[in-house]
Amino acid sequence: MKKAKLFGSLTLLSGVALTLAACGNNSNSKVDNPTKSFKEATPKKAVKKGGTVSVALETDTPITGVFLNELSDTQNDSDAMAPGNEALFDTNDTYQINDKGPATLKLDNKNKTATITVKKGVKWSDGKQVTAKDIEYSYEIIANKATKSSRYTESLQNIVGLSEYHDGKSNTISGIEMPDGENGRTVVLHFKEMKPGMKYSGNGYFWEAAAPYHYLKDVPFNKLQSSDQVRKNPLFFGPYKMSKVVRGQAVTFVPNKYYWRGTPKLDKVTIQVLNPNSASQAIKSHKYDIAGVVNSQWKNVANTNNVNWIANIPLAYNYLGFKVGKWDGAKGENVMNKDAKMNNKALRQAIAYGMNVSAVTKRYTNGLTFHIPTLIPKQFGQYYDKNVKGYDYNIKKGNEILDKAGYKKKGKYRVQPNGKPLTIRLAAMTGNSTQEPIIQNYIQQWKKLGLNVKLTGGRLMEMNSFYDKVQNDSKDVDMFMGAWSLSSEPSPNDLYSVKAPYNFTRFVTAKNTKLLQEMDSEKSFNTNYRVKKFHEWQKYMNDEAYVVPVSNSYNVNAVNSKITGYSLKPSAANSLWYNVGIAK
Repeated sequence: MKKAKLFGSLTLLSGVALTLAACGNNSNSKVDNPTKSFKEATPKKAVKKGGTVSVALETDTPITGVFLNELSDTQNDSDAMAPGNEALFDTNDTYQINDKGPATLKLDNKNKTATITVKKGVKWSDGKQVTAKDIEYSYEIIANKATKSSRYTESLQNIVGLSEYHDGKSNTISGIEMPDGENGRTVVLHFKEMKPGMKYSGNGYFWEAAAPYHYLKDVPFNKLQSSDQVRKNPLFFGPYKMSKVVRGQAVTFVPNKYYWRGTPKLDKVTIQVLNPNSASQAIKSHKYDIAGVVNSQWKNVANTNNVNWIANIPLAYNYLGFKVGKWDGAKGENVMNKDAKMNNKALRQAIAYGMNVSAVTKRYTNGLTFHIPTLIPKQFGQYYDKNVKGYDYNIKKGNEILDKAGYKKKGKYRVQPNGKPLTIRLAAMTGNSTQEPIIQNYIQQWKKLGLNVKLTGGRLMEMNSFYDKVQNDSKDVDMFMGAWSLSSEPSPNDLYSVKAPYNFTRFVTAKNTKLLQEMDSEKSFNTNYRVKKFHEWQKYMNDEAYVVPVSNSYNVNAVNSKITGYSLKPSAANSLWYNVGIAK
């Protein structure tokens, strides 16, 4: 199930999220026009006390099981810890932080500070109050080199003293002040400069979670990720606490009796891994109360009774990325290799023109998946540039570009401009049953361009192996098909900057750096200026094609009609599991 994410953090999506929707020629209106059946939330009903809700987590790979926000990377982990994992802030439906959540936020542009105050009574599931030190400790976990956290981004380095702590020059983070002491409830963050997105969740310039210092402090940073405190018995301050973990497969939650909003409605929540190929059968047999619809199986489930179809278009996209460098761990930055095989704009553009995305979505979809032209989703309103057309399928144009760039044909395939053979290794994830034919289709299209594209390792990879190769810049990956679940503030800085570990293509250019800095600069407090820079960046990225946007899909959940309080509205995300109950 893909649902509203905790605090809009960037997360890696599995191959299931890459798959497209299939549909037969059934004249039933639910099948032909699925979106007409969709709602954003379940109907409001009176709730009875107690009961169990079962949730299917659809993935063809085990849950990684890192139940600590500061060290977790994957959407599967986020989904698995959702009933307990509440963020510090609630938001409205445009993701603007408000005062309704566990903590309040006060920004002071003049003094370059953010003051975060945790409400009295916000307690960990062991009964301890969430403190200033818990907020500060999150930054220590992220910035300490021993944890190897992917969350240590260029954006967070805007906090005074964070880099010095990361580099071992200081034992404390000088820009994090606790005016009432470690056991107080207030933290003041000092920034080098204020940023226009700071009033929105997911802005990346401050962390929106806390970590239980009293519970984790005795675990060495280099042992944290593998510790029982993170893997088996994590603490949360949300409505439920984790009571049982079946490693990689299932988690069980029971109420957190100390929960600050009040007593949650249910006695138990179970979340269980379900192979996506079994999803439609599970939905039809009502095996789970909440289950994500694998879009390729829509026609099989459309006429299921006693379910509400709760859906949205998530802040996410699937993309094709080209490897043009490496991550330098010592420097903490991406280093581009100008001589990399894929560091030729003509080659990248031709490959993009060789993808028949619209034909694929037409064949396998019924409006549930669609081609997207830019790396800024349409949901971001004026920041999205509607004039960027992206790469529509055009084999003729692709061939012309390659001819002009000196990729000559020798027999069936083209060679590099230097005359050396050209074999392109593509890394792609497993997914449901449509994933393999879709990827093989693209390989066939590229063959029409005279390009010899082979799958890394000769087959699709399960998610954990895929990201291991991509994150570690494996030599047998020239390009890869990945997917992002995005922050709810539109800045792409944490994905594509020099110091972003998530910049998996490793491309670094002066112009990209300049545009990213400008769109998050103090000048960008002027919205018109910021919009202009977003549009410039989208045009630039479209032209350079280091990362080619491919598609996005509706996120559809089959929710038992007895369930109430389930919603995909941004304003409902943080208190979602407090509100979910069984109707009387």
